Amino acid sequence: MLTFVQVDPTTEASLQILRRYYDDIIGRYNGRPATAAEIEETLAEEPSDDLRGETGAFVVAREGEEVLGCAGVRYIDAATGELTRVFVTSEARGRGLGAVLIGEVERVAMRAGRSRMRLDVRGDLVEARRLYGRAGYREVPAFSDAPYADHWMAKDLVELE
Repeated sequence: MLTFVQVDPTTEASLQILRRYYDDIIGRYNGRPATAAEIEETLAEEPSDDLRGETGAFVVAREGEEVLGCAGVRYIDAATGELTRVFVTSEARGRGLGAVLIGEVERVAMRAGRSRMRLDVRGDLVEARRLYGRAGYREVPAFSDAPYADHWMAKDLVELE
């Protein structure tokens, strides 16, 4: 059975799925498998410790004890959350899990009082951009100068009845 759990992103279990996330996106960016050193360097340079408590949330998708994916939200201000770290393992892709994870994180953000979500994404992550578009995110003007951001997207959250 698939479950979603809000977890501390600094635990070893969370870091394992984040390593897989970075392995995937670093490898795609470089056109070759990521090295362990590159993954650890990125974990240190782009920590996820703000994805907990008052500053955000981190959600993992589990099937039994196996972690199949993750997604986070960083609270930007009282109304805005930023979707980040969306990842589904290669073994679990093609099951619609990415969309379900995004929906779960959006619900977490709404419960925390956020009414709008935003994200940035690299141009080469075509599947991710398509996923975000299907989830209702639309292109908006750049809101950051993040080095790996090529597209900026946003979505107003609507309470489901």
